[in-house]
Amino acid sequence: MSGGTLVMMHGMTGTSEMMRPLAESLVPDGWSVICPQATTEHPTRGGFAWWLRAEDPTLPLDGGSQEQVDESLSLIMESLPEGPIIVGGFSQGGAMASALLETEVQDRIAGLVLIGTKTVRGESLRDRIPFLQPRPVVWMHGTGDHLVPIDLARHHADIFEDAGWPVTRLEHGKGHMVNLNQLEELRIAIQEMAEKSHR
Repeated sequence: MSGGTLVMMHGMTGTSEMMRPLAESLVPDGWSVICPQATTEHPTRGGFAWWLRAEDPTLPLDGGSQEQVDESLSLIMESLPEGPIIVGGFSQGGAMASALLETEVQDRIAGLVLIGTKTVRGESLRDRIPFLQPRPVVWMHGTGDHLVPIDLARHHADIFEDAGWPVTRLEHGKGHMVNLNQLEELRIAIQEMAEKSHR
């Protein structure tokens, strides 16, 4: 099947290279992979971030952090090839993926892969989603995640489900991580997104 591109984004303190092995294990048949890299260096832990913040991660982002999100969205869009895309990522990367639905590339998005993440713009996403064509979403999160509490993650998935988007939920009992025990289910869900994009 001639396809599009799986776009997978790393989390805070991650890199493109760190995300690539996961992305390549999930890419649909006939599709290519890109793993954009954030450009904001984390000041204490190394790696890169799509935005920085010092406060409680459960609170809404402040104005400066929202500006960094906008800059990162522009950076990601500049790296996107033509054709259909499946967008996703881990933690901050997953948040960036759903934020792309609020940009001009949203009509090319064939599906979303949200792993260990939450929304950065819940209210605006909830307002926008009902006006968009539903796309499949696969969501993975751990009940033991202390960085992104499960309630925030469920709220992210609820936004899509409440608007009639199909969401595959892969909930597990682990922490802030990709649950490798569910990797095959994740891969199948992404393959189905790719197949639907060509129907």
